[in-house]
Amino acid sequence: MKIIITATMISIATLADVPALNTLMNSAYRGETSKKGWTTEANILSGKRTTEDELTQTILDPKNTILKYTQENTIIGSVLLVAQEHQLYLGMLTVSPELQNSGIGKKMLAEAENHAKALGLSSIIMTVISVREELIAWYKRHGYEDTGKREAFPESDIHITTSKEPLEFIYLEKKV
Repeated sequence: MKIIITATMISIATLADVPALNTLMNSAYRGETSKKGWTTEANILSGKRTTEDELTQTILDPKNTILKYTQENTIIGSVLLVAQEHQLYLGMLTVSPELQNSGIGKKMLAEAENHAKALGLSSIIMTVISVREELIAWYKRHGYEDTGKREAFPESDIHITTSKEPLEFIYLEKKV
């Protein structure tokens, strides 16, 4: 599988990147550090967003690609891309909390679209937690549409719900 990289700062993550990716993702989604950014889940979930074991297994699966955005030898952004039959699944789009709103997320979305096109896939699909209205609006501004599909949010030892509202995933899709 060949991926076209248009920005020199974006490349494919390897197993050597797992510790840095784990730190980045957990700092951006959960805990006090995540509150420095606007995409935090700390107000609705506790626990970790991911683990090094989960990331290792993700990278080892040939249908998965994690792209990393590196600046001065530090990973400051990432996104998981999963090749499915007719579409690309996009997940765990992450930008360092201190650097959110600087265009990195937009660049990662553009690279995901390039990846989908390179694989001959016609759309990108993702799930977003329903109560994250600001994030859903951001994706919609970038061409994603609500498919109407919903799925219960899975609770686990990692994903511990603290929200008073019930959580569910909504599916967003963009044709490429």
